[in-house]
Amino acid sequence: MPIVQHLIVDEFGSFIAKKSERLQVTCQGEKRIEAPIMHLETVLVTGRGVSLSSDAVAACAEAGIPIHFLDQRGHPVGSFYSAGLAATVQTRRAQLQARDNERGLNYALAVAEGKLRNQVNLLKYMSKYRKEKQPETYEAVRLLADEVLDHVAELDRLTVQLRSPLDRAAGRTVDDIRGTLLSIEGRGSQKYWAAIGKLLLAEVGWPGRRTQGATDPFNSALNYGYGILYSQVERALVLAGLDPYAGFVHTDRPGKVALVYDAVEEFRQTVVDRTVMAVFNRGTSVEQDERGRLTESSRRDLAAKVLARLEATESYEEKRHPLRAIVQMQARRLAAYLRGEREHYLPFIAGW
Repeated sequence: MPIVQHLIVDEFGSFIAKKSERLQVTCQGEKRIEAPIMHLETVLVTGRGVSLSSDAVAACAEAGIPIHFLDQRGHPVGSFYSAGLAATVQTRRAQLQARDNERGLNYALAVAEGKLRNQVNLLKYMSKYRKEKQPETYEAVRLLADEVLDHVAELDRLTVQLRSPLDRAAGRTVDDIRGTLLSIEGRGSQKYWAAIGKLLLAEVGWPGRRTQGATDPFNSALNYGYGILYSQVERALVLAGLDPYAGFVHTDRPGKVALVYDAVEEFRQTVVDRTVMAVFNRGTSVEQDERGRLTESSRRDLAAKVLARLEATESYEEKRHPLRAIVQMQARRLAAYLRGEREHYLPFIAGW
């Protein structure tokens, strides 16, 4: 029986049950897959009309396996966790207090830096293969990457200002600089997505980056891929004892996993953007239905590729680790930083 670490269920009418020490997925009486519980890390329910037995839910709770529910566009709907994964009181108290002190401010700055630098590094990584065959594209993308770096420099100037004696005495918080921070990020992202458009080989009628309501295949694939990544980042935060709903850059709103949206910024480019670009540039078919949503088979294939990318290794503190482990280590380091056990929080920055 194959080892299944991430059980993805998206076929309408599927039923997830516990059979012996396995989760079994059936549809219309036919067995689709069996996953030994001892190897399982997550269950992703990404389709409508999927049901679970109480025994299956209890088995996941006992084994500490989260069950994530996403809609057909990849947007998080909800997650189920074991009570044993609840955050420690000390970590949650520190997390909530950090919103109004320098630690929350510094984390917000680190998130922005990680996002922008990873955008630059992905552009450099992808453009280096065009230097000989497509020199014009190479030069155009490198120019845009340099412009994103200009926004990193702008962020550095803001950081120096905020750490001046005058500003520190004023007790600045993330609320004071959120607008400025989002402006820097947004202008950098405009350059980044312009460069991505130049690197996209497939003729897919891409209108530029779209989030909510996107119907073109490239944006639909990106949005769905981010949904898969959200679930993995949320799991890491919960395991680290953090509250996924109490963010810093992203504001509080009922049902909004604001800290997930903060923490995911360090990993979007390396995990999802790179994967989706490879899918399209290699000519892999990405199918949509008449409403512009990814088909069941395309969702399944894309989820598998994003999860496989999370198993790829990257350099992290002079060693190579799977990206999934890096996500978890960053979550634990954030928790330690917020508790005051680490002096700094440094974002994950991928090589190129």
